[in-house]
Parts: sequence; C-alpha cells; structure tokens
Amino acid sequence: MLRRLSLILAVVAMIAATVGIGTATAAPPTTALGGGSGIVIDDKYECTLTTIGHDSAGRLVGLTAGHCGEVGWPVTPESDPAAGVVGHFAVSDHDYDYAVIEFDPAKVTPVNTIGQVTITDIGQPAQFPAVACKQGRTTGHTCGIVYGDLLQTQETWTQMCVIEGDSGSPVVVGTTLVAMVNAYLGVACIGPELGTNMQPILDSINASGGVGAGYRPI
Repeated sequence: MLRRLSLILAVVAMIAATVGIGTATAAPPTTALGGGSGIVIDDKYECTLTTIGHDSAGRLVGLTAGHCGEVGWPVTPESDPAAGVVGHFAVSDHDYDYAVIEFDPAKVTPVNTIGQVTITDIGQPAQFPAVACKQGRTTGHTCGIVYGDLLQTQETWTQMCVIEGDSGSPVVVGTTLVAMVNAYLGVACIGPELGTNMQPILDSINASGGVGAGYRPI
C-alpha cells in the first residue's frame, strides 16, 4: 500500500512539473526614482529629477527643468539604463522652465530620499540668509547661502555649486522643496545658481488642469 501511494505521488509530481502547476512568475523589477535622480532624455540629454509623486488623477508624475526636453520625449533612468524607457515628457513649459514627466508605475518605484536630500513637503521660496542644498546627477550634494529673489521674478538665487546635468535638481531647505535648479550665472560653481520657485510652478501646472495638476510628493 505504501509503495503504491509513493508511486502515485511520484506520478503527480512529474505531471505538475510538466505543466507548471504551482509555478509563480516574479514581477519585473522596478527602478527607484526620486528628487535628485539622474535621468536621460531622448537618449541624448542628461538632467536631474526634481521630485516625484502623484497628481490628482492618481498618475505617477515627476518634475524637472523645462529646457531638458519636449513633450513626448522618452525618459530612462541613468542609474539603470537596462530598465529602458520608464516615462515620457507630458508637459514642457519654457516660460517657467519646468517639465512634467508621466512615469509608468509598473517600472518605477517612487522614493523621497536620493543621496543626502529627503523631500517631505513643498514650501514657499527661501529667503536670505537661509542655507539651501541640492542633489544633482553631476555635482551631487552641494549647499550655499540663499540670496533670495534679486530681480523680483519667480526665481531664487543661491550660492550652490551647479553645472550642466544638474538642471532640475531639487533645492531644499531642510526637507522642504522650495525650488528647482535651472541655470547659473558666469562660471559654474562660482557664479550664483538660479532656480525657479516651486509655488509658481505648481500654480502653472494646476492652472492647466492637465497631467500633473494637483501634484503632491510622495
């Protein structure tokens, strides 16, 4: 009787192995992205993600500098090129120099800490003599004194070191996101950094009512 039972179990095991009964398929791995992550746009241009979160429609979206790309251009993660295209530019505004990227939630895991920068909320522009910091794909984590809005525009000037590729980097005071990196004046890492304040960017996105409207960081 025991021998017959063993034979039956062996046959059942062989059938299960043949047809794949009980075999689980693992979900494909995702790439962690957050404010400070390096991104490659259209296989040509390198910039930095400002922040990532969701809009009021539940879409997974992120922000970066507008001069980094145009609507429809594909985005791949610099840290994981094998992941391929993980999102596309949905909005590119050249007046305020910001862009909205819509990400594929099946390919991207949003995180609020990259390097030495953590983003917990979005706040008003920083003022002199606060110290702001940024995390960029080129120069990493750098900090500098805030000069403020010297020309009465939507920009804040700081003394942070930034160069090409840092465009879009999150500018934070503590863990509050206050601006994004857009440019520098004169010589890189010597001339002041110029960054668009987050509140005008969010106001512009919300006014459009499209992708990114109602944005909130994770």
